[in-house]
Amino acid sequence: MDDKLHMNWSVRSIGAIVIGNILYALTLKLFLLPANLASGGATGIALAVHNMTGLSVSGVLLVVNVGMLVLGLILLGKAFVVTTLLSTFMMPAALEVMDRVLGDFVLTHDLLLCTLFAGLGVGVSLGVVIRTGASTGGMDIPPLILFKYFRIPVSVSLYAFDVTILLVQAPLHEAENILYSILFVMVSSIALDKTLMIGTTQTEVKIISNRSAAIREAILKQLDRGVTLLEAEGGYLHDRTQVIFSVISNRELFKLEKLVHGIDPNSFMVITRVSEVKGRGFSMDKHAL
Repeated sequence: MDDKLHMNWSVRSIGAIVIGNILYALTLKLFLLPANLASGGATGIALAVHNMTGLSVSGVLLVVNVGMLVLGLILLGKAFVVTTLLSTFMMPAALEVMDRVLGDFVLTHDLLLCTLFAGLGVGVSLGVVIRTGASTGGMDIPPLILFKYFRIPVSVSLYAFDVTILLVQAPLHEAENILYSILFVMVSSIALDKTLMIGTTQTEVKIISNRSAAIREAILKQLDRGVTLLEAEGGYLHDRTQVIFSVISNRELFKLEKLVHGIDPNSFMVITRVSEVKGRGFSMDKHAL
């Protein structure tokens, strides 16, 4: 059973890596390269070196990707490298295929549209791959290392690296192009952050009511969600009460509010969005095997 689950996970992960890299290459071909935007990451380093020395972009990109792959092997382990190895070589290959298939096709000449969609495509494609625990290789490996050892958010460190690489390229581009490139990096960082959070945000609810027992029973039976009862004391009257604590999915919030107000219209509810929840019923199966 465990082997089957592991196999399914591997197939899903490889599929996500393939889709992410194809989307990344398609974004570069349709939006980033036609607009001649200065790029961050390994692509930005390759473009900068090419503009300064005339060396092949693909050759420099390969050197950077392999160097980062070795760094990932040392600091992130062999399991990480196995999945990243696919991205390291697949992205240049996918870009070459896109170039041959699409040729000189240009979707839009609007610089702003190219900037926005390039940022959206790069951010989403990176997020799809990183969610598997791998990366597209290159300069998104250092942010994963910083997150592992220092808990620095991936989107923050990736943004810092990209801005630094953009500044190196600044003398090689017109001022307007650099401004659009900075906008591209900002959009891609936001898109990456949102993609990484998809499916992980949940809703935390605290309920104070004189009918806590009935509400507790309703949540357990009708929503099939766990409940924790916290002993509390009112700050004004010093009366003893119970606070019902529960974490539910975002889509269950309306149903919970209707349920609670149907039992006690005067109940007091505190609703908080939480970024991630670990444990049984969320990151683990609801029922133990």
